[in-house]
Amino acid sequence: MSSATTPPDSDPAQRRRVHNNMLKLYYGLNEEGKGAEQAESLGPCDINGPHFDPEIYLNKLRQECSLAELMDHESCMVKQIRSLDSDMQTLVYENYNKFISATDTIRKMKNDFKKMEDEMDCLSANMAAITEFSACISGTLQGQHAQITKLSGVHTLLRKLQFLFELPARLNKCLELQAYAQAVSAHRRARCVLQQYSHMPSFRGIQDDCHVIMEQLAQQLRQKFRDGGSSAKDLSECVELLLQLDEPAEELCDKFLSHAQSRLEAELQGLEAELKDSAELKESAVTDTGGGSAQKTSPGSNPVSPSSSVFNPFLSPTAGTDILEFIDRGCNEFVSSLCLVIASYQELFINRPQEGELASKNIPEMANGKLHVFVDNLAARYFSLVERRIQEEKGVGDNSLLVRALDRFHRRLQAISKLLPGSAVPSQGTEIVVRAARERIKQYLSALQTFYHDSLTDVRQALAAPRLSVGGASASGGGALVGGTTSKDAPPSLPELLMSLSNFILNQLKSVLASVHLFTAKDITFSNKPYFKGEFCSQGVREGLVVSFIKFICQSSRQYCESAGDRGGSTPPALLLLLSRLCLDYETSTISYILTLTDEQFLVQHHTPVTPVTALCAEAREAAQKLLNHYVKVQGLIISQMLRKSVETRDWVNTIEPRNVRAVMKRVVEDTTSIDVQVGLLYEEGVRKAHSSDSSKRTFSVYSSSRQQIRYAPSYTPSAPMDTNLLSNIHKLFSERIDIFSPVEFNKVSVLTGIIKISLKTFLECVRLRTFGRYGLQQIQVDCHYLQMYLWRFVSDENLVHFLLDEIVGSAAHRCLDPSPMEQSVIEVICERG
Repeated sequence: MSSATTPPDSDPAQRRRVHNNMLKLYYGLNEEGKGAEQAESLGPCDINGPHFDPEIYLNKLRQECSLAELMDHESCMVKQIRSLDSDMQTLVYENYNKFISATDTIRKMKNDFKKMEDEMDCLSANMAAITEFSACISGTLQGQHAQITKLSGVHTLLRKLQFLFELPARLNKCLELQAYAQAVSAHRRARCVLQQYSHMPSFRGIQDDCHVIMEQLAQQLRQKFRDGGSSAKDLSECVELLLQLDEPAEELCDKFLSHAQSRLEAELQGLEAELKDSAELKESAVTDTGGGSAQKTSPGSNPVSPSSSVFNPFLSPTAGTDILEFIDRGCNEFVSSLCLVIASYQELFINRPQEGELASKNIPEMANGKLHVFVDNLAARYFSLVERRIQEEKGVGDNSLLVRALDRFHRRLQAISKLLPGSAVPSQGTEIVVRAARERIKQYLSALQTFYHDSLTDVRQALAAPRLSVGGASASGGGALVGGTTSKDAPPSLPELLMSLSNFILNQLKSVLASVHLFTAKDITFSNKPYFKGEFCSQGVREGLVVSFIKFICQSSRQYCESAGDRGGSTPPALLLLLSRLCLDYETSTISYILTLTDEQFLVQHHTPVTPVTALCAEAREAAQKLLNHYVKVQGLIISQMLRKSVETRDWVNTIEPRNVRAVMKRVVEDTTSIDVQVGLLYEEGVRKAHSSDSSKRTFSVYSSSRQQIRYAPSYTPSAPMDTNLLSNIHKLFSERIDIFSPVEFNKVSVLTGIIKISLKTFLECVRLRTFGRYGLQQIQVDCHYLQMYLWRFVSDENLVHFLLDEIVGSAAHRCLDPSPMEQSVIEVICERG
């Protein structure tokens, strides 16, 4: 017996296993439930064995164990006894319930089996009665069974013969009633029999009559099929009957498609006629309106869109027919008819269940191939007409009609993809939409370029408008006058022109982006295509439109720097200055703003290489620098030309004693002042070096200084101890080199410095080529002093003006036959008076 007891809270299955093991030990069974070997249970001290002797067991324990061990053994045995009693009670209770349940079950089974025995006895009796009655009937009819079988076979044969003999009349009746299906069914039932017995004259006659009748029926079915006026159900029945009459399926497909093609071609011809009428009407409209030229406006007023013309560019030249109506007509007539033809054809030849002989002919595959060729050919013609109509949409004032038309065109073609899987028609339609979008971007780019050129033309006209001036100062600085004011009706100033031009270009570009954005609207079906989510936004709109237009502005602006000017004429210097500032503004802010706006509006994903903002800004800055350099060059050459003519057209040897400053010098100062005002309207002042307190008199002090006397005194006296050319060359070695045509900075001081350098350098070179008399030298002194009085305030470093004027007077002195300089006080009086 085990010394361990089962805890009360152990698993029930484990408790059951322990109880079973204890019972097996108690009854002397092994794990397999068999009795243990006799040798294992013979010991009298084995408490679990059948030969257990308590006296021997107790004597053994008293001899072998101590008192404490005996007490422990007693307590352990008491626990085992209690556990076994408890388990025994549990087993008895459980078995009691099972015995009661088994007793109830056995009692119920006895009742059920008693009822089944009664039913089986009844069934057996009935079966015996049926067997006896059947044997009686068989015995009664035994003699007539063979005769009845023979008569039944003869009756069946007679019915078949009767059907065969009545078949021609029945077929004629069906033909009169147009019950074609019954006629074909009846003929198919008899065809095999007639063919089998065609060697017999009677059957041969029936077969010939039926053949003639069925030929007439087939002829009527063919005529009905060709007419096409029947309903879809009747037409389907007609095709099925013709196939059952062994009509070639390929010929039927060709006839059906040929009849459908004639109707569809009529609709295509209607669309083509509409295109021809629109082309003729457009030519007449262009002739009547003198080419439909658009009226331009100046940037100072409300600009007219580049698409402005006498007629609406979005309206078809036909009366009231635009592209949306054209596409609607094509979709509602041609595409709808084509879808109906496809559906009917598939129902007749492709989706119809093929049974019997028709299944072996593989009609659906043949019919499907013919349908694809048919649809592709007609769709190609329709697509060519649509593309011709799309190409007529040259106006760019409004894009909504075109996008809606393309959306409807693309949407209706999706029905063909559902009806005819595997067809290339929907993808070809998508390509047409893509090409239309690309062409639209090109048209918008061309319109923007035209608008930009027209705007520049208007700016030139505004710059060329006459201006009022006060005090003899020119108002070429965009309406600002030196020492005066402009009239109320004076044209806009340079800042106004710049702001108008920049705003109009930007607004026009925004308007174009808004129009192009319609291609990617959420309610447009083709906007979900990969092209319109990726390539259209990045390569089409951003690169093809925005970046190309910005590059065009920079490139066309640089072309104004060519010596030949723009469009065969000279470019106004103010336009060069305005374009330079425009490009500089683009470099600083506008380009970044435009590209950011484009990326946000179109959600541009830069999966493909795109032009970075820095590259465009660098190009714009390069254009601005080139324009500003050219502006300095042009203005410098204008003043230089006046100085050159004033030097070359005067006899400097025989001139009279100077009493006034020459008018050309006053003009130089006036023009320089006007340029200063003009540049100051668009550019900041810039950085100047600190001026001395007597800058306005620096010319006089220079000419009367010891350096000037040292430099020119030897040439003024016949007893010169040194060669004056040598002294001049030595002085040039230590003087600062002046770069006349160096790039200018984007500020007013740098621009004026460049212009004055060019002007004075030209003056110097012209002086070096002339020979002067005494008064000629003195006139040069007076002129240079006058220039010094005013020009020093325009340059970044007044020493630059001092040096160049010093060079001019020195060169005149070197070229003078009688070098007798005028007193400085006299020069000042003349200049102040002049």
